[in-house]
Amino acid sequence: MQKIFPAFSTFKYFEKFLKSDYEIGVSLETHIGQLINIKKMAEEYNKKIIYHVDLIHGLKNDDYGTEYLCQEYKPFGVISTKSNVIYTAQKKGVMSIQRIFLLDSHAVDKSLQLVEKTKPDFIEVIPGAIPSMIAEIKERTQTKILAGGLIRNIEEVENALSAGAKGITTSKVDIWDHFK
Repeated sequence: MQKIFPAFSTFKYFEKFLKSDYEIGVSLETHIGQLINIKKMAEEYNKKIIYHVDLIHGLKNDDYGTEYLCQEYKPFGVISTKSNVIYTAQKKGVMSIQRIFLLDSHAVDKSLQLVEKTKPDFIEVIPGAIPSMIAEIKERTQTKILAGGLIRNIEEVENALSAGAKGITTSKVDIWDHFK
C-alpha cells in the first residue's frame, strides 16, 4: 500500500496527481458537478479516488448522498466525520475512513466511541503531526490509521509512520514529490 495519499482540492493539483506515480488520491473540496469529470479522468489514468464526502458541495453527507456517490461514481473510498456515511459506504462495499479531530481529550474519547460503533476500515487522525496520539489511537482501536493535517515536512511524515500510521493524507506537493 502506498504511504502518501495525495490530497487535492483544485483541478491543477488533481492533474498533478493524475500524472504522478501514485495510484490512490484524495479528493477534498469539490462540487457535485465535477464528480463525473473526476471519475472519467481517474479511469483514463488508472487512478483510484477517495472522496471526502463532507466536502462535496451540492451533495448532502447523509445516507442518500453517500448511496448516490457510491452507486454513480464508484469511489475507491470515502472519508467522513459522519457515522451514517461510514455505514452506508460499508454496505456498498466501499472503503470507509472515519475522520477524527484531536481537539482535546473529550473530543478524542467521543470520536473513539463513534469509531467503536462504526468500525471503519481506517481512521484519519487530524492533525496527524502528533505521533503519541497516533500510537494511542491505533492501540485503543486496533484500526489502521491515516495521518493528515498539519504535516508539513518529511520529518513529520516519518514520525507519523513510525508511530504506526499506515499512510499520510497530504496536499503538500513537496511531500508527494519526495516519496514518489
